[in-house]
Amino acid sequence: MADGARRFYWGWYVVLGAFLIMGVNYGTRYCFGIFVKPMALEYGWSRSVISAGMSVLLLAYGIGGVFGGRLIDRIAPRWLITVGAAFLAAGMLLTPMIREPWQFYLTYGICGGLGSGFLGVVVCNSSVAKWFVHQRGLAIGIASIGVGVGTMVLAPLAGTIVKVYDWRVGFICMGGLVLIIGVALSQWLMGRTKPEDYGLLPDGAAGSAPAAEHEPAMAGPAPVQRPLGTILVDSRFVVLAICYSLGFFAEMSAMVHQVPYALDRQIDKVAAASSLGMIGIASIFGRFFFGWLSDRVRDAKIVSSFGFLCMAVGMVLLLYASSTTILFVYALAFGFGYGALSTMIPYLLADRFGRHSLGAAYGMVTFCICVAGAIGPVVTGYIYDRSGSYISAWLVNLAALVVATFLILAMKPGDGQGEH
Repeated sequence: MADGARRFYWGWYVVLGAFLIMGVNYGTRYCFGIFVKPMALEYGWSRSVISAGMSVLLLAYGIGGVFGGRLIDRIAPRWLITVGAAFLAAGMLLTPMIREPWQFYLTYGICGGLGSGFLGVVVCNSSVAKWFVHQRGLAIGIASIGVGVGTMVLAPLAGTIVKVYDWRVGFICMGGLVLIIGVALSQWLMGRTKPEDYGLLPDGAAGSAPAAEHEPAMAGPAPVQRPLGTILVDSRFVVLAICYSLGFFAEMSAMVHQVPYALDRQIDKVAAASSLGMIGIASIFGRFFFGWLSDRVRDAKIVSSFGFLCMAVGMVLLLYASSTTILFVYALAFGFGYGALSTMIPYLLADRFGRHSLGAAYGMVTFCICVAGAIGPVVTGYIYDRSGSYISAWLVNLAALVVATFLILAMKPGDGQGEH
């Protein structure tokens, strides 16, 4: 096993597994906006009631991320991902049977959210980050591209299924994909913990490192696994959590409501659904670019600020999206900046606090941003229900992104405990 891993560093197989698993996880989840209007028409529910389903999912996702983050520092990711895929698939497969909002919140929200948390960025990107130091940004960026590819492929697919058949068939198809792909790939590619446990060095460097030994010299000083309590009160953690909570608030608000917003503006249903795919396409380039750039700048917080700025530009464009062309331009700008979110969080955490504390810290950040993400779609739905327009909601999103753009620059640098 070790000889084969040295011929081709196993960390890149972990990157491949994370890429594909996050693709199917977030690709199916970001299709949600496609289901909002047909469900509202069938059941007569308001958009805020339906949007609350995504909010419940995000809260459950955050809770799953907390537990997943603590566990990923201790056990192999394959079992967490397998359990997560089973829960998320069950939530989607049961959703077509709902009749009341509380049933929707239970199936898609709680069941699906807990599952998504166990096969999401906390588990997958933490697993990737443990295998790399000098190529960490590139590796996380490549793995995170899976989110964009999944959105690009599955959003138009779900839109077509809903248009040709109905929303129930759409949920069934997405649930089947999660179950088959999530379980198979986790068992095949995500069975190992970190390189030191297999006598390897991070980044595939030459030599060997017995599991009990200290961090190799190429990675800096001996690893320090900081107590989670000291991380949570650190000003760097607080700034990061606030900024990415604001970014996720805006991102989830737009992702859930941009399709019904486009339909309200008389944009074709398939084109409106495809705007989610365009965000996925743009985020592919964004994830790779921001990950690559993070390995080359003095402080990656500058890269993160640029990502928020691109999202803010996208929100300005969305305010004027009265045609398919403008909607797609919005999606490209917003999606490119959105590509920085899942790429930069683990990078900045590992840089400030070290990769051996990454899982637990990442889980707590994820919980914070999921609370904000859960609030975003509900607030936007409420604004629409009260005013009949999304304009005020988009202005709120724009303000949040502008604040994040500048606030992240106040994040203090590492103190030598992180790994660069």
